[in-house]
Amino acid sequence: MCGLLARVAHKHASLGITPDQYQVVHDYLMWAIAEVLGDAVTPEVAAAWDEVYWLMAYTLIHVERGLYSARGVRPQTVWRRWEVEQKIRETDDVVTFVVKRVDDRLVKSSLPGQYVTVQVPLPDGTRQPRQYSLSRADDGECRQFTVKRVHGAGKPDGQVSTLLHTQVDVGDVLTMSVPFGAVVLDDAAGRPMVFASAGIGSTSMAGMLSHLAKAGSHLPIVLLHADHDEDSFALCSQILADIAALPGSRIHLWYGRGGNSRLPVTGVLPGEMDISQVSLPDDATYHLCGPIPFMHEVRNALIKDGIPPQDIQYEAFGPDLWQADYECSPTFRRHR
Repeated sequence: MCGLLARVAHKHASLGITPDQYQVVHDYLMWAIAEVLGDAVTPEVAAAWDEVYWLMAYTLIHVERGLYSARGVRPQTVWRRWEVEQKIRETDDVVTFVVKRVDDRLVKSSLPGQYVTVQVPLPDGTRQPRQYSLSRADDGECRQFTVKRVHGAGKPDGQVSTLLHTQVDVGDVLTMSVPFGAVVLDDAAGRPMVFASAGIGSTSMAGMLSHLAKAGSHLPIVLLHADHDEDSFALCSQILADIAALPGSRIHLWYGRGGNSRLPVTGVLPGEMDISQVSLPDDATYHLCGPIPFMHEVRNALIKDGIPPQDIQYEAFGPDLWQADYECSPTFRRHR
């Protein structure tokens, strides 16, 4: 199954999607196709759309069934209540939540790089789900995720992120899914690892580094991170502590606004990330997380340097999921 469908399946599982909901989507999709295309939708065209839809739907249903089984849940039991134990202000716009379990159900550890869906009740009574990276390795009792507040810049502010920042505090209870996510760390091959992130993409990298530090990894690790400035670098204290615990690891930073660093890092450079400015290990695997243009440029530069595409993983959230898969594809690169 292609990478995009795998990511969609994980997203669906994190929302507790059930097989019967595919029929609902099918019915409305076919109605919309007929409404928009009108007489162009002949019986043959409608049959072709129907066949394509169900080919994809049955593939996703099968994969999602396996994901639920692996986690020991059903769609109805994906959700669980967690109490906020700590609320940590990382930067002006980023907050980390540490939540603890409030029941006796077994907590299965997340895989490094996975996320949880947080189901947030809004003032109008609806519940809005949002996915957030797990930014620290699990310990069986607590989980940690990190949220950037979305400012609209001429558009409405992010409703859910604003509510989590301003109204959820220690002692409150959140409804969260079990962890899912197809883009996970695989250190079984024993190869060096390079993590490249920008902005809030540091959350996913922090989670992976935390798992490596907890496991006592001795693999060569290089972290590359780009941000506005030092004050904007979310989770930097945790990341630096984990890097220090990983022998032979190093970190390079790029600050768009320039300036020196007070942090114990290998190097700080001005402007946008340019991987040609640093020495990278041979035969490494690469993990990217950040805005779509950032991932596209870094991935292009790596491939131009001879890195095989299969050695580069990347993570995107929300509607950017489809855009990332398209823009990082060979077809997009050929037609730019």
